[in-house]
Amino acid sequence: MKRFLRAMWVIFGLAGCTTDDIAAVSEVSVLPANVVLIFVDDLGYCDSELYGCDDIPTPHIRSLAEAGTVFTAGYVTSPVCSPSRASLLTGRYQQRFGHEFLPEADPTGESGLPIDESTLADALRSAGYTTGIVGKWHLGDREVFHPLNRGFDHFFGVLTAATDYADPTRADVKSASYSRKTDTFELSNPTTWKGRGKDAVARGHVPFDEDDYITEAFTREAGAFIRANKDAPFFLYLPYNAPHGPLQVTQEYYDRFPQIEHEAKRIYAAMISALDDSIGSVLGVIEEQGLEENTLVILISDNGAGVAAYASNSPLRLGKHTLFEGGVRVPFVMKWPGHISAGGTYEHPVSTLDVFPTVVAAAQSTKIPTKELDGVDLTPVLQNGDNLPPHQALFWRNGANWAVREGDWKLIYAAERHWLYDLSRDIGEKHNIAATHPDIIERLTTRYKQWNKGNIEPLWPPLGVKGQPRFSVDGVNIKWAL
Repeated sequence: MKRFLRAMWVIFGLAGCTTDDIAAVSEVSVLPANVVLIFVDDLGYCDSELYGCDDIPTPHIRSLAEAGTVFTAGYVTSPVCSPSRASLLTGRYQQRFGHEFLPEADPTGESGLPIDESTLADALRSAGYTTGIVGKWHLGDREVFHPLNRGFDHFFGVLTAATDYADPTRADVKSASYSRKTDTFELSNPTTWKGRGKDAVARGHVPFDEDDYITEAFTREAGAFIRANKDAPFFLYLPYNAPHGPLQVTQEYYDRFPQIEHEAKRIYAAMISALDDSIGSVLGVIEEQGLEENTLVILISDNGAGVAAYASNSPLRLGKHTLFEGGVRVPFVMKWPGHISAGGTYEHPVSTLDVFPTVVAAAQSTKIPTKELDGVDLTPVLQNGDNLPPHQALFWRNGANWAVREGDWKLIYAAERHWLYDLSRDIGEKHNIAATHPDIIERLTTRYKQWNKGNIEPLWPPLGVKGQPRFSVDGVNIKWAL
């Protein structure tokens, strides 16, 4: 009905226009776009086919790039799950409101996305959208932080950081678990399972006994949401928990990779293959319902893959938990037929901060966010081929560690040292040139300090640190806060 009323408004509004006027309007969508925001978990830069890697076939993820624009320098604001999500859904650096670390670190158990922060779901619901989340929330599990109290009309998923993908004792489930003794992941076949416990799946506020492989369950629910809301503008936030641990997959996907002998790598590849199938299924429902031309689809990873032997952030350095490129530069792609170039590549740095204003623009909303956003609307540069960088600089803060990217320069400060790189020449951050460019270090440090004046102290302490040898840089141990 809402689509019908909007269509009538357009028809009557064109009554006094010339033929040329009508032709010009017809070239652009007159309806607010549906939005499907897919936020996957710990997907490495080279764990899909977006950037020329082909170890794990991901034809459906690749299809988004073929039909849209892939960002080669897409960034998140945090190398850790929850702060990254807080920034995505508010359009603001999480340091502005103290959500710097994982909320489960708060010893009081009372923390989550601060309630005085508005979400993208709030903005879109105020603009007449039906809003839904299917997947992983991880922004606080108290009632006050519940998705249904943060702008979402529908919720199916888990409130916490992770859950089992399926009952690991099932005959068709393959699992790998970490062994501290060998510091490796090994195939495991548990004989007992206590269930999901606090990581239970819920529909709304009601616990749901989910038997399907969780990636497929989220896909099932996402498809149902799209079908149920096809006649009015909708926003679907689809934060899959894949391929975040635990490493679990069903036999169907495991059997696709007989050539991989390393069990953890095989299960991880199979999990990504399952995720790709699910993304293909969601895209299929959009097409089946005739919504493809007016649906903005965005796919991003919440941070880089973990620093583990089974994942790949190549050619980037390190990964999740760190401020090196492997931790914060992530798979990032948008598809919106008629508005975003098909098969395009965009090389200037962009950020998940930009999702909020871009989506609000696609929704044609005149609602003004209650707080100043840190991102920019990317649709002008994507529609007009504008080659000007959308950001003068991007910033990160992780406890005592911080980083700045300005143009091709990237400065990282950690363990009371500077690491400086020219990313146009050294995307892998292999050659620290801090010693020969003190002027650049001074300039970027000044920029960081100026940005940091607009931040507050974290509202709760970190859960811990990652300081094992594999997280060190050039032989220097760094404590990366969680």
